[in-house]
Amino acid sequence: MEWLNYHHLLYFWTVAKEGSVSKAAAALHVAQPTVSAQLRSLERSLQQRLFTRQGRFLKLTSEGEAVFRYADEIFSLGRELLQTVKGESQAAPRRFRVGVSDALPKLTTYRLLEPALVMQPAFRLHVRIDKTERLLGELAVHGLDIVIADAPMMPSLRVRAFNHLLGETSVSIFGTADLARSVRRDFPRSLHGAPLLLQTTNTAMRQSLDQWFDVHHVTPTIVGEVEDMAMLQTLGEQGLGLFAAPTVVRKEICRRYQVTWVGELEKVRERFYGISVERRISHPAVRLIADQAKRRLFT
Repeated sequence: MEWLNYHHLLYFWTVAKEGSVSKAAAALHVAQPTVSAQLRSLERSLQQRLFTRQGRFLKLTSEGEAVFRYADEIFSLGRELLQTVKGESQAAPRRFRVGVSDALPKLTTYRLLEPALVMQPAFRLHVRIDKTERLLGELAVHGLDIVIADAPMMPSLRVRAFNHLLGETSVSIFGTADLARSVRRDFPRSLHGAPLLLQTTNTAMRQSLDQWFDVHHVTPTIVGEVEDMAMLQTLGEQGLGLFAAPTVVRKEICRRYQVTWVGELEKVRERFYGISVERRISHPAVRLIADQAKRRLFT
């Protein structure tokens, strides 16, 4: 049986946190060659390059990032163990590790996660936002409990995981009061030629909107393409153009961004999937999210 040398792992973890061997050596109170030797030993045992050099600093490779996340979890648990044994803290709450696709609207994602935030006994929420493909890679090695995405996992990814439809909603158009007033009459035909901010073409919402525009022969003036929904909505708040967002959080969007609801595109649907390694969900937080999404959010 192979064993991991946790001493080597500690040196690696410190270098990753500090950004250089010299800073790590100072933090660990050892000589720089000692740190370098420990890093080389860990890389040999894992048969992976963990760092690349950028000027005077070290940058984690993709393999190094995965190792760092595990190391961070290991040493965090170690600190909690010591605190618990010494009676310095209550038993630490269980972790709930969620991967969120970076294309998802953050307000809707929060509403999905909200039930898990008030669970008793409590969970400590860990959220990682990234490309869906990378998140699914972490899910496959049990680094995450669930991935929330706007599309089901494609079979071509060859990850043993299961898609759970959390719910779906129509899409609505929002904008500043002046822009809303200019297109409200004869909506949605009035979107033809109107200034519109859209997500990039790799997102599910953009693909649905493009299909709707094509079917209804509506050609808006695209004034910007932004993958991140929070940034897109901020630009819309500044009056750069109208924008689309899930109808289910209509009130929150109007309040948060001081914009006006223009109208609903009922046939344009935004879907939310929970992807897990379980065919039948057993994790209590995941089960609660799925249940509450169907009962309260997407009704």
